[in-house]
Amino acid sequence: MLDRIAPEAGDLGVPTLVGRKAAPVGWLIFNNPARRNAVSLEMWAAIPQVMAAFDADPDIRLVVVAGAGGRAFVSGADISQFEAQRADPAAEARYSAVSGAGHGALARCSKPTIAMIRGFCIGGGLAVALGCDLRIAAEGSRFGVPAARLGLGYNFPGLAALNALVGPAYAKEIMFTARQFDADEALRMGLINRVVADADLETVVADYAAMIGANAPLTIRAAKLALGAAVQDPDRRDLAAVETAIADCFASEDYAEGRRAFLEKRAPLFRGR
Repeated sequence: MLDRIAPEAGDLGVPTLVGRKAAPVGWLIFNNPARRNAVSLEMWAAIPQVMAAFDADPDIRLVVVAGAGGRAFVSGADISQFEAQRADPAAEARYSAVSGAGHGALARCSKPTIAMIRGFCIGGGLAVALGCDLRIAAEGSRFGVPAARLGLGYNFPGLAALNALVGPAYAKEIMFTARQFDADEALRMGLINRVVADADLETVVADYAAMIGANAPLTIRAAKLALGAAVQDPDRRDLAAVETAIADCFASEDYAEGRRAFLEKRAPLFRGR
């Protein structure tokens, strides 16, 4: 499905980072297969624009993040740019500001996000996957963070996300050894939600998208806010926003529709209001 992605009229982003709407799904596609979807500075810079458009579009209920070409989800940052763009502390600060904005836009999306992983999910690619809510990987996928073999420092938000997901013992193993590991080991670590046969990856992700897309958007938004707050430091939690989101559910037309549908023994039709 993603082997040969070409930009189409109406796409967002840039040719190597494509945002495509296929309601209820917004597709964020890393489209640099010649470099195994290694992320350039231009690609990092395009992510906030695409995610802002998806967040604002009521027809989009969730976002699926994927890599084109069949060989990699994202193989990491584009190391060929490091000499020009990350060669000294000042350049690194500029690079980190752009890449951090890309990571932040994905992590702050109010809608569910699914990383559809096939092939290499390495370094910055693993950070992209960690920024998603769910991670579904094909057999044969490979994971790792090679920072210790490059001598670069890994940012705190990325390490905090890794630690929150797999715990300190596995996080230290991943970072200290810089080794690659397979999808089964990633599943045991808790790094991913599911491993599926390569041929079934698109079908399984489509099934998840259909289930999420049919559910009540306000309920999912409230749950995402609450679960996000649960892993934050207590003094950084915006519990007022969580309580407001919960109250919005009970005041919504969707709550009335859910009750009616239950009594009438039919599937509900939620509109996100």
